[in-house]
Amino acid sequence: MVNKLSWSTWDELQQSALRCTACDLGATRTQVVFGSGPKSVRLVIIGEAPGAEEDRQGFPFVGRSGALLDRLLNSVGIGRAEVYIANVIKCRPPDNRNPSAREIATCRPFLEAQLEFLRPEIIVPLGNFATRFILNTKVGITKLRGQIIDLPAGSMGTPPHLRAVVIPVLHPAAVLRGGEAAFSRAQVDFAVIAQTLSSLLAS
Repeated sequence: MVNKLSWSTWDELQQSALRCTACDLGATRTQVVFGSGPKSVRLVIIGEAPGAEEDRQGFPFVGRSGALLDRLLNSVGIGRAEVYIANVIKCRPPDNRNPSAREIATCRPFLEAQLEFLRPEIIVPLGNFATRFILNTKVGITKLRGQIIDLPAGSMGTPPHLRAVVIPVLHPAAVLRGGEAAFSRAQVDFAVIAQTLSSLLAS
């Protein structure tokens, strides 16, 4: 199991993640997708796991889903340079299958440590997997999307003392499948993110 207590700096954390072979995904990945964005942010976006293009390039959300994520952010006046983007799982599961329980448990300390260093005030999980992971809930994204939820203390993937709000939204891949109707719903949810961020900046 990965020991998060050994990371005293961000660079140590990142290098540990990049070298990690603690689960079977270490043998099948092209490279670790640690995350991207500035380390001084109020908003962190969390996806499920890298896809094929992310695995190839080493950055999260760089394929079609990434282009749509950028479009949604830009539609409410938020640039990618203003957010940090990470995934629950740092390596691509083969054939984009769901991560196993062991893979989730092994990778969890990396995300916990990222959030510990970043200290975001808003966490935006994309889709069912990330939302259920962050909130430790079985409630689906269709019921939770666009809501402003206080982060449960010590919930999965988050340090126990972190204080933030969680705003779940549809995963960009689901928006792509759903067409313009899904895009319109996603825009409404991203407007909630923008309004919440504006309120924080004004306080």
